[in-house]
Amino acid sequence: MPTPRASDPTGLHRVLDELPGGAARLPQAAERLDTRRELWPDEVRVRVERLNLDAASYRQLERKHSIDGTADGDAIRAEVLEIVGRRGKMQNPETGSGGMLVGTVEEVGPDSPLGLAPGDRVATLVSLTLTPLVIEDGLARWDGLGEQVPCDGYAVLFGRSIAAVLPDDLAPELSLSVMDVCGAPALTARVVDSYDAPVVAVVGGAGKSGSLSLAAARRAGARRTIGVVPHAAEAELLRGAGLADEVVIADARDPIALRDAVAAAGGPADVTVVCVDVPGCEGGAILATADRGTVVFFSMATSFSAAALGAEGLAADVTMVIGNGYAPGHAAYALELLRETPGVRELFERRMG
Repeated sequence: MPTPRASDPTGLHRVLDELPGGAARLPQAAERLDTRRELWPDEVRVRVERLNLDAASYRQLERKHSIDGTADGDAIRAEVLEIVGRRGKMQNPETGSGGMLVGTVEEVGPDSPLGLAPGDRVATLVSLTLTPLVIEDGLARWDGLGEQVPCDGYAVLFGRSIAAVLPDDLAPELSLSVMDVCGAPALTARVVDSYDAPVVAVVGGAGKSGSLSLAAARRAGARRTIGVVPHAAEAELLRGAGLADEVVIADARDPIALRDAVAAAGGPADVTVVCVDVPGCEGGAILATADRGTVVFFSMATSFSAAALGAEGLAADVTMVIGNGYAPGHAAYALELLRETPGVRELFERRMG
């Protein structure tokens, strides 16, 4: 049974370690979480069906466990199991990121404010990095070679967690892929709407968050959208999807190449949205953005110090925004974009195989 320790809507009562001197850690910063099944009054327990590892985390695991360019799925699976078993949550120690999950509500505490009921099929809209998680099947149905992970186990949501009931008209795997990145299009739309018909460049435009951000920018009034991709195959996909007015190929880690590619396509951009999961893209995004413009970073690989010091060193008068993955109504908005934009749905379904 739960200890007498009082619950906190942020999940502090599930943290098993603390800072020197006894200061509290939030669950995301904690090294270990309490994963007991028994609920505090404001919690919800979910029977997990599928995890969705975030792109930055999975790519790091894939690079770490590859031999001659071939990923070792067994090694990737073993490391995910080790992380969850040791920490009580899925938080990649290298990237600090996790992902999200789909499952069915098993039990709801009497004081839960989330509005969920037993039997609801939900996607969590908070990160696995702060979600108590137990895996009970050893991930036996996962080959380790993709971000979506069939899983049997349970997870616990706190009073300030967020979850969305899955829509009936979309496959759960598709809904999960969309909800995993639904903060990006919502914030992109908000930023674009603050300008008068801006030029918008999306770095990583053929990816999940990138394609949704391009669709959101166009809907919010961008006069020109530029999709930046790393190679010809993704350029062909993005052109076929019809989401960008211009598609350019550039290595986002090469600041001069990125700046010049965006300029040649009609830039500099008033709004630049970074949706790639590799480090070292800060300088190029800043250079590709006009004075008084805004750079939105939607990548777990972003370095705050590189962005802040880089802008200062370049004398760049730009606003920089870190996307936090949440905005009111973000899940419904992203699903609406998917339904109404055939190119977005095509790219998502291609990536799901």
